[in-house]
Amino acid sequence: MKAKKVVLDTSIIIDGKISEMLTKSEIEGLEEVIVPLATLDELQSQASRGREIGFTGLDELKNIRKICETKKIALRFTGERPSLEDIKLARGGRLDAMIRDVAKNENAVLLTADYVQGLVGEAEGVLTAYTPPDIEIKQLPFEKYFTSDTMSLHLKEDVVPMAKRGKPGQFLLTKIGSKPLTKDELQKMIHETVESAKSSPDTFIEAEGGGAVIIQHGTYRIAIARPPFSDGFEITVVRPIVKLSLEDYKLSQKLMQRLKEKAEGIIIAGPPGSGKSTLAASIADFYVKEKDVIVKTLESPRDLQVGPEVTQYGPLGGDYAKTADILLLVRPDYTIFDEVRMDKHFRVFADMRLSGIGMIGVMHSSEAIDAIQRFIGKVELGMIPHVIDTVIFLKGGEIRNVYELSLTVRVPTGMSEADLARPLVEVRDFETGKAVYEIYTFGEENVVVPIKEEQQKNNAIENLARKTVMQEIRKYDPQAEISFTSPNRITVRVDNDVIARLIGKEGKNISEVEKNLGIHIDVEPRILSVGKEIDHRLAESGNSLVFMFDKSLNGRLISIYIDEDFIMSATVGKKNEIKISKNSDIGKEILKAMINKKPIRVIVG
Repeated sequence: MKAKKVVLDTSIIIDGKISEMLTKSEIEGLEEVIVPLATLDELQSQASRGREIGFTGLDELKNIRKICETKKIALRFTGERPSLEDIKLARGGRLDAMIRDVAKNENAVLLTADYVQGLVGEAEGVLTAYTPPDIEIKQLPFEKYFTSDTMSLHLKEDVVPMAKRGKPGQFLLTKIGSKPLTKDELQKMIHETVESAKSSPDTFIEAEGGGAVIIQHGTYRIAIARPPFSDGFEITVVRPIVKLSLEDYKLSQKLMQRLKEKAEGIIIAGPPGSGKSTLAASIADFYVKEKDVIVKTLESPRDLQVGPEVTQYGPLGGDYAKTADILLLVRPDYTIFDEVRMDKHFRVFADMRLSGIGMIGVMHSSEAIDAIQRFIGKVELGMIPHVIDTVIFLKGGEIRNVYELSLTVRVPTGMSEADLARPLVEVRDFETGKAVYEIYTFGEENVVVPIKEEQQKNNAIENLARKTVMQEIRKYDPQAEISFTSPNRITVRVDNDVIARLIGKEGKNISEVEKNLGIHIDVEPRILSVGKEIDHRLAESGNSLVFMFDKSLNGRLISIYIDEDFIMSATVGKKNEIKISKNSDIGKEILKAMINKKPIRVIVG
């Protein structure tokens, strides 16, 4: 082409084609290159928001300046700077219009790689040269480092290239180059990768901003980092090295039957690199082929290796909840959520499962029980078994544990009193049916108790109960002492003068604490009374035992003993009496003493 002056729009700069044209002198008679200030400001805005195309465009402008200096071609920045309103209307074409105005005013040729910009320019009578993007990258530059057993590639400026090679759970970090990569080499790789993402139908930019870009290119998941997000340019590329069918895992017939007929809320858990996504993809293909159902995925990046029958969805507008709304309209039979991590992810997973959609969640965890614990607090405890019914834990590419969850109401293991029964979540080993964990409310806390280690469980209960009781009792007596008399019974020793306040009217205070904890509490004086033994009358009245005293003892604190054993302390009421229910533990002890004719003594301090 021939032109004395050319005007560059944003697209031709980002495309990188102009540098090649200037270097090869493809524009005959060129004397001046004009860059509209609207173009410069748009690139600066993109870079300030951390978008890769902004950095690419600014780097390209630096190259254009160097080439122009070498070729003795003038480079000039001109035109109006866009206002705040112009920037807001950029998507509507306001900045493109400002660039075309510069080309008209300068009587120059507008160079663009944007098809729409070229059409509008020609319609307005602007001299326009449309140069379509012609980047065709048959092999991305980082692909030369990959071998059949390479799981991930780690490239950083001033560092020798490294790769993890092997298989899930058994890999080795290996240096795969002889010299460190330079900043320019990495920038070139980044540019070619981003350009490929824009032109290839098999490549998607999953996330971008702040100096970070996530790209899914075929089977490759590419994470790009650059300053200011990182301290240098870096590319990390991850890919699956195996694709397995469900039969390859050699699952038991019992588990295969559960996946076919019953499992609706599945969690696939394990540490990074354990093969979670590979198993999830295998289950998806199994469901499509064997169960004849509709399967969708919810993931970012979209890197699950599934068949064409499975549609892969990303977060709509960056929000998984919006995608969930679409999925509820699409009505899949199963949805794979890869990966469940943030609080809002748990809520989306639970909402979709409770809406009747079968869910398969992929989650990072170091142990199988950790995956269940992560739902506690995000979902009501009693709802967890309705959201999750099966947990599959992998490590090193192998299935190590399979748990099933159910909700029941009974006395927790290790407790004996019938009135301590409560709703609890049972976690059982799927193959053996043996209970391995119980999850229930203890006081104000949700606790996860291992069944196989009874002593550890009792210690955990004692420590939690002691801590919870202490918080309450020390409001009355900072010097209170607590000891366990049995796995479900605590003795609290406090000063004599606080016993009545602690117990409360008709035992209301202490009963509330017992109800919250699900454990019996006996209250005793820390220092046994050495006061005077007094006369009293003991009688039965309906369902109560009544201690009656002289008027002079009204409002006094008394202690009741059977032989030398302390039973309780209480304050004499306005009617000069103390009532004790026959059905209470203390009432039963006193009745037993009366039957056995043991001495019942009352002492006033």
